[in-house]
Amino acid sequence: MRRGLIVLTLLLGTAGVAHADIKYFCSADDKDVRFTLESAFEEEGGHKLVHFTGALMLKDADKSKNFARRIFDSKVLTNRWSRDGDLLLEVFDTDGDDTDSESLDLAVIAGQRGKPAANFSGTYALRVENKTTFFVVEGKVSCGTK
Repeated sequence: MRRGLIVLTLLLGTAGVAHADIKYFCSADDKDVRFTLESAFEEEGGHKLVHFTGALMLKDADKSKNFARRIFDSKVLTNRWSRDGDLLLEVFDTDGDDTDSESLDLAVIAGQRGKPAANFSGTYALRVENKTTFFVVEGKVSCGTK
């Protein structure tokens, strides 16, 4: 009986460890834009997305009346990749009545394949466009894991 309880305790103790998530955060703050993104992926095969959130602020609000300040959730995360030190996140936002035919596309590419690290860097590209104009910026992004 005692041996059975010990085995059961060990099995229950390791069950929680088997399902771990990898949490990432990325941020940029330069002359054009400030943003933060946070995502979590299952560590198991397939790296399923667990959650995604973010916020963006354009430093020149005149560049876009609808995307000057924006909060993101997982419905606008159109592409994602997390594997072996690489991280790719792409946000594409046009939904809602408040966009007035504007769209926002933010892509983050960070890390170095085969070299997972707690802190790493990369680049971002942001494009905001409407029917007549567009605004494009690129810059550096800092990322890490939690």
